Amino acid sequence: MPRILILRIGHRPQRDKRVTTHVALSSRALGASAIYVDTEDGVLEENVRSVTERFGGDFEIKTGVQWKSMLKDFDGEVVHLTMYGQRIDEALPKIARDKDMMIVVGAEKVPPEVYRAADHNISVGNQPHSEIAALAIFLDRFTDGKNLYSDRDGLVTVIPNERGKTVAEKHT
Repeated sequence: MPRILILRIGHRPQRDKRVTTHVALSSRALGASAIYVDTEDGVLEENVRSVTERFGGDFEIKTGVQWKSMLKDFDGEVVHLTMYGQRIDEALPKIARDKDMMIVVGAEKVPPEVYRAADHNISVGNQPHSEIAALAIFLDRFTDGKNLYSDRDGLVTVIPNERGKTVAEKHT
């Protein structure tokens, strides 16, 4: 099965720690296999690995990567999410479903090299908005929502209910 990888560029640990954490958690929850972040951030890695350990799955995180070489060496479809791109509804049918995909999500102004390296520059709306929202909408539509409620065989699981919070520990 093809993998979906996220490449986060422009991460500034002091300014973007919550946003990048939410990009990672949304990626994981909605079906991505890994996230790569251009700036070294051990705290981010620790937080995301902790969630993955508790809630399950094989999600990977690596920080301090060289984004230019990752894009150059990637063998698959490169999707760049930008409000300046082609509309998501027009772009989705053009994306190969049988290849690995790398989704580029910027934290600040994205260099022109990213637009050129991408196979698809895709917009989720053309108004200023959150990269978390854009990524979540894109992943949900690309995967037809198949990952929203999947159990990842973790140490805990959320039991849906109308009122309250129910988290059950799994006993091995």
